[in-house]
Amino acid sequence: MKYQIAKPFLYMLPALFFYCAIIVFPAVYTLLLSFFEWNGSSNTASVFVGFKNYWNLFTNDNVFYIALRNNFFWTVGSVVIVIFLALLLALLINQKLHGRIVFRGVFYFPYILSGIVVSLIWSWMYHPQLGLLNNLLESFGLSPIEWLSNPNIALISVFVASVWHSVGAPMILFLAGLQAIPPEPYEAAKVEGANKLQTFWYVTVPMLRESFVIVFATTIIGAMKVFDMIYAMTGGGPAQKTQVLASWMYYQTFQFHNLGMGSAIATVLVFLVMIITIPYVLYMSRSDKSLV
Repeated sequence: MKYQIAKPFLYMLPALFFYCAIIVFPAVYTLLLSFFEWNGSSNTASVFVGFKNYWNLFTNDNVFYIALRNNFFWTVGSVVIVIFLALLLALLINQKLHGRIVFRGVFYFPYILSGIVVSLIWSWMYHPQLGLLNNLLESFGLSPIEWLSNPNIALISVFVASVWHSVGAPMILFLAGLQAIPPEPYEAAKVEGANKLQTFWYVTVPMLRESFVIVFATTIIGAMKVFDMIYAMTGGGPAQKTQVLASWMYYQTFQFHNLGMGSAIATVLVFLVMIITIPYVLYMSRSDKSLV
């Protein structure tokens, strides 16, 4: 009898072991490390400093606030622009169009590329002399633009490349949700005399609730931890204007050898992701249960 009770837990042990080794232990270790001052060298001892790293982060680190602001705008832009474009593309390719399977592959293809590859592609497109965009501007008699070296537009330029790269995943999720909607609600709305906009708002959007939960959560998490495209395209420059929390954490940890400060930034980043995504998912889950 006791074996039967313990049997499910025995099956869970391998997965639980790897989960703890890969997720739980590094997270706890990072949290503990944020209370120490250490350069990562085995020849130097770590010194417990309490909340000093967090105090310096919020009082003396101006780049941290730039990174925090950039993360905020990047997240808001991802939620608004990426999700809007993904839903629009899903609605378009869900129609009975010739070659819609080809269009699905074309729109989804950028997502299967790594962020570094996308960064290289767009860096060449943004190249001051050889880039496609500046050549197009010059062909219309316009002056070339320093897309990645102008502090005022560098972050926007990287964000445009990120939108091109990331819109395919939520598009597929929305498309799957659209194809799972039965035809009966649309037929009922048509009988009631609803127009296309009313049908979309009162039928399609509510029926995509589960898709919205997944898309919003994954988009917010992905936007908060953005790193690879920032690092590959601008390195956080020019003048630190494109730093985000993940890139500034990397520089503090591996460039400046300040593991305590880097761990503090990582802890703040995890905390921000949790306070944004967990309430949203809980709210949407309760809303789903109230509709049952």
